Formats: sequence, structure tokens, C-alpha cells
Amino acid sequence: MSDILEINAKDLKAKAAQLRAGDKILLSGVVYTSRDAAHKRIMALIEKGEKLPYDMENAVIYYAGPTPAPEGKAIGSCGPTTSGRMDKFAPKLLDMGLGAMIGKGERSQEVCEAICRNKAVYLCAIGGAGALASKCITGCKVIAFDDLGCESVKELTFDKFPLVVANDCMGGDIFKDGRAQFSRID
Repeated sequence: MSDILEINAKDLKAKAAQLRAGDKILLSGVVYTSRDAAHKRIMALIEKGEKLPYDMENAVIYYAGPTPAPEGKAIGSCGPTTSGRMDKFAPKLLDMGLGAMIGKGERSQEVCEAICRNKAVYLCAIGGAGALASKCITGCKVIAFDDLGCESVKELTFDKFPLVVANDCMGGDIFKDGRAQFSRID
């Protein structure tokens, strides 16, 4: 698909079956930040059967640790972190209804299988462009684990945040497909 699709975060999982690796989207709506430390705490809450900071069903997690907001801005720099560090947590969260993850880099085979099994999607943001990405974030509030600083769980409001589908629910993988495409010798 060559068009850029505009999608609301609350509808992302419902639209996942239509998305293919390589599709470009502009995502708007509520997204939650979570990185290594927050994931560990979320998993501890799950193990104890305690309430989570947000409803996992159809949620979108952005693997990011934003910097503090400068005067007059909703947020500071907010680029993606390496997603592979969350691979040990992702299958469980996907099985609980997580709709999508946003980060950078490849995912493990277990995560790719969980994406397919749960009809979810993994999206990549542009690494190294956190200051530019912050221009597409109109709201930010800490909702859990404030003591973790930049790694606290935040509720963000995206406004046409540019992303690429990296792993789709049909098994498409932009990393594997891209390598295969460019490694062919003509």
C-alpha cells in the first residue's frame, strides 16, 4: 500500500488485519509509554493479580522515555527505544489484549508469533528523531510509577504521529522482507 493511512489508536487493533509490513500510518489518539523498568513493574502487578495502570485491551504501548517538557510544550524529546529489550514481556501483554507496540528494531520470533496469534501489530518510529517526534504529541501525563522518572508510565496524546508497520498479523516482517529483497543478486 503506497498511501499513508490515518488511524486512531483506539481503532488500531481492529484495523490490524488490513495492515501489511511496510505500510505507512499517521497515528492519533491515546498511547502509553513503557520501557524496561515499567514493564517489570507491570509484570509484577499481573503476577499479584493487581490493577494495571491502564487497560491492556486494545492498548498501544510506545517504548519511549520522554525527556521533560520545555516551557510551552507538551513533552520533550520522545524517540523510540530498542524494542527487543521488551521481548520477554511482549507475548504475555499481547495475550492479554495489547493491540500494538511502537519502538525501533527487530522483534524475536516469539513476539512475532504472539503478534500473529493475537491479530496485533508492531510499528516502528524513526530513531534519532525524538525532538521531531515530540511535535506530534499534544498531551502527556504521568499515570504510574512516577519514581521511575523518564521511564514512568505516561499517557500520551498523539496527533498524526508517523509510523511504519514493521510486523503485521499475517507474518509480514519489514526487517526480514527488506533483507531478502536487497540481498538478491541480479
